[in-house]
Parts: sequence; structure tokens; C-alpha cells
Amino acid sequence: MRIWDIHVHFPRGGPGGPPGLVPPPTMPEAEDASGRRRGRGRGRAGASAGPPQRTPQEAVDHLAERLREVGTVKASLLCGGRFGLSYEQCIELAMKHEDLFVPHAAIDPAEVTYERVYQLRAMGYRGFKIIGTPRPYDHPDHNPAYKAAQELNMPILFHCGVIGGGMDLLARHPRRDPESAKRMREMDAAAAKARADYDEARRTWQPGQPEPQLPMGFRGGRETSATYMRPFHLETIANRFPRLKIIGAHFGGTGNYDEAASVARWRRWVYFDMSGGRTLERHAVERGLIGKEIPIEKLVFGSDCAADEVHEHVERFVRMFDELGLTEEEKDLLWYRNAAEMFGLEEPVWAQE
Repeated sequence: MRIWDIHVHFPRGGPGGPPGLVPPPTMPEAEDASGRRRGRGRGRAGASAGPPQRTPQEAVDHLAERLREVGTVKASLLCGGRFGLSYEQCIELAMKHEDLFVPHAAIDPAEVTYERVYQLRAMGYRGFKIIGTPRPYDHPDHNPAYKAAQELNMPILFHCGVIGGGMDLLARHPRRDPESAKRMREMDAAAAKARADYDEARRTWQPGQPEPQLPMGFRGGRETSATYMRPFHLETIANRFPRLKIIGAHFGGTGNYDEAASVARWRRWVYFDMSGGRTLERHAVERGLIGKEIPIEKLVFGSDCAADEVHEHVERFVRMFDELGLTEEEKDLLWYRNAAEMFGLEEPVWAQE
């Protein structure tokens, strides 16, 4: 079995992780808001669960090792963005595994210019990841970035639906789960301390000194909406840029499956990944998303999990594909070939006339 994992986050946390960002406490065996199962030591989607002293290169090496163990031959590595290491640092670390990683730059399409897209391509990036924009994905201000990506044949992975992470209030609400209650109190206490420290720093601040700032994780609300990240916005982008390769994450997101199926059906270069965790996997089986509602040829595999969870994640999909009665050819399309054709590593195979 060969795998192209389309949804692999650059390891975060520890040295080289986002400075000043305090990760939310983790729940043992809980799911996040997208349904991904969380184990101890795991704080947020895509975070590495390694020991704090692990260097960024060691974390990347560990991730590569775990991916290779399950048969991954290519992995779209989502790099840079608002937090953590720079694009330059990420690409340098990733290229130690050049045969495996296909680097994707996490961007805000309103801030990354047409020229900057070309610079990122020259740096070694082969695709992009977009999430949490303060305006809908299809806002006209995003067009220059999309135009450049189309010209350079650089696929874009778009998050779809609610952004998960933090505490799963369905699986383990603090009213009924003691561990969740403890973690919630810790989160509230950490937020209160951060605010008190900030207020004291503001009180004693003098002109000429660095401006006090709250740590990144406590700076207030997030200016985005799940309604900005719906599959129908991808359809608008596909209409404007008909050769742009587009991947919507998480089957389009909970609540958006019908939209995803319609867009995948009628827009040639719009695909969806199957990441998201147990809840979305259950929905995929119960609602016939794989093959019945969304064509087999328009789905790609994505793990979107920590390095040490990759084995278990792949095993679930092996069981799911067997239970669905998929042929070996269909399995290979989902695991590898659909993504490989999208990136030009395999020639498309069409029916004979």
C-alpha cells in the first residue's frame, strides 16, 4: 500500500514552536470539535506530542519516520503561517526528507501578494494551505494569490467547516467528566493570570519601553467564521480560476457534505480530503460520502493528526475501506493516485473509447 497524505501539519510546540502561544490543556482520549480523537500530551490539531526538549529538526525527523512506517511515500507538509517557524526555516528542515515531503505554505490570501506566491514557489513550496480567513474564501481581494497559484500549478488545501481544537464538549463536558473539569479550571486560571500580568505590565509601562502584549493565546476573539469556509466558496473560486487545483478539507466540514458533493461532482479540479477524525469517518460511512455522494476519483487521504497517531489513523481507514467493499484499484485512488495525478506525479488514466 502506498499513501499520499495530503494533510500533514508541521510539528509545533517546544523549541521552534509559536513563541508566547499557550496551548490548551489536553484531554485523555477525547475528540476535538471536528471529531479527532486526542490522547494525553496532545494539545492542538497538527501538534507534535514529543518531549518538550525535542528540537524542530528532531520533531520533523520523528514525523517523517512515523509516516514512512505506514507506507507514506508523499506527504503534503503544511508550513509557516501566523505562528512558529518562518517559511525559510520550515523548508530547510523539511528538505532533509525531500523524497517524502511536498511543502505547502500556509497563507492568508488577502496578505500574500501575486509576487509573493512566485517567491514561495521559487523557495521550494509546491502548494498552499488556507484557514481562518477574516473574509469568505472567494472574496475578490484573494484573487491575485489564486491567479498566481493557478499559473504555477500549485494546489491549495482549504480548511472547511468549524475550526476544531481545544476541549470537546460533546465527548467530555466538564459537568460530567472530572478530568475535563480540572482542565477547564486550569484554562480559566491561566487566562486570568495572563490578563493580570498584562494589566500590571501596562500599569508600570514607561515610554521608550517595549509595548506590553498579551500572550498570543489570550488576545481575544478570532475574526473568522465557519460560514466563510464553506464548499460553495470553493465553487466560486473554481469558476474564476478553472485550472486551479482545489482541495477542501474534512469532506467539506460537518454540515456541509451536500455542498461538497455537489461541487466535487460538477467542478473538475475540486477535490476533498477525508481527514477529520472518528466523527467524520462515521458520517462518511453512514451517509455514503465515499463513492456514493462524492466520486472516488475526487477524494484524497489526509491524516491531520500528531505523528504518534498516524498508525492508528491509517488502520481505521484500512478497516473502513474493507467494510465498504472497495476494490484494490479504488483503494489506491484514495490512498495515493488521486493526489499523485493532481500534483503531476502520475498520468491520469481514463476509460478507453
